[in-house]
Amino acid sequence: MGRVTARRRVIRIRDGAVSARPDTLVTEEPMEIRLNGKPLAVTMRTPGDDFALAAGFLVSEGVLGRADEVANIVYCAGATEDGSNTYNVVDVRLAPGVPVPDITLERNVYTTSSCGLCGKASLDAVRTTARYPLSDGPEPMRLTPALLASLPGRLREAQRVFDRTGGLHAAALFSADGELLDVREDVGRHNAVDKLVGRALQQGLLPLAGAVLLVSGRASFELAQKAVMAGIPVLAAVSAPSSLAVDLAAETGLTLVGFLRGASMNVYAGEQRIVLDEQPAVA
Repeated sequence: MGRVTARRRVIRIRDGAVSARPDTLVTEEPMEIRLNGKPLAVTMRTPGDDFALAAGFLVSEGVLGRADEVANIVYCAGATEDGSNTYNVVDVRLAPGVPVPDITLERNVYTTSSCGLCGKASLDAVRTTARYPLSDGPEPMRLTPALLASLPGRLREAQRVFDRTGGLHAAALFSADGELLDVREDVGRHNAVDKLVGRALQQGLLPLAGAVLLVSGRASFELAQKAVMAGIPVLAAVSAPSSLAVDLAAETGLTLVGFLRGASMNVYAGEQRIVLDEQPAVA
């Protein structure tokens, strides 16, 4: 199994003084995801929670929605010419009766880089494959700006590997009252989200109605897609969203918050879940 971090020699320059020392870096390795033995996708990820990563990826693809739809997930032995196991190839076997989708190369490119389809076609693809309508659970979700403002700091405190490397993205799930439910780190934001969603699938927790997904960095269309496919009603990001992410949020009912920094934030869609003391002025 690959390590989460690796040590490399670095030349350090500080105030004109030069020294050689080992530095701790985040590990990045490719992982191939297979579905019933057929190659499906390759993602660059930080090793760890690989089975959850594969399961979460298939949730965002619309392939999985329940834990009982998975027969097993295994590392593929003999992944190299000499027959050794690199722990970088994961095969997901579906349970009997679960349909195997016809995933074409075009669809594969679309889901991994969000560039195979664009505009209305991308929105339609998510809307037609989403299993769970976005709801807030038994009680309507109402989040205060103060609660949202507290989440990035709590996420940062939970980033253990980031403290050693400074090179990881993170994603976390919070309850409507701000309780930290789970947090994952990875070299890719989308992988961190897939690991969260995959763990929730394995625990029988989908849909994640009543949960808030917080991501480091920006909110891309792909991350909004993953939130919608997992039934998560609120996506917050510390940086900017893309225009297509905002369009998807508005169409599906997702609450999308960006630039969540300190007491400041922008609400781009789904403002009905945010407690606003004052009505926004019309510019």
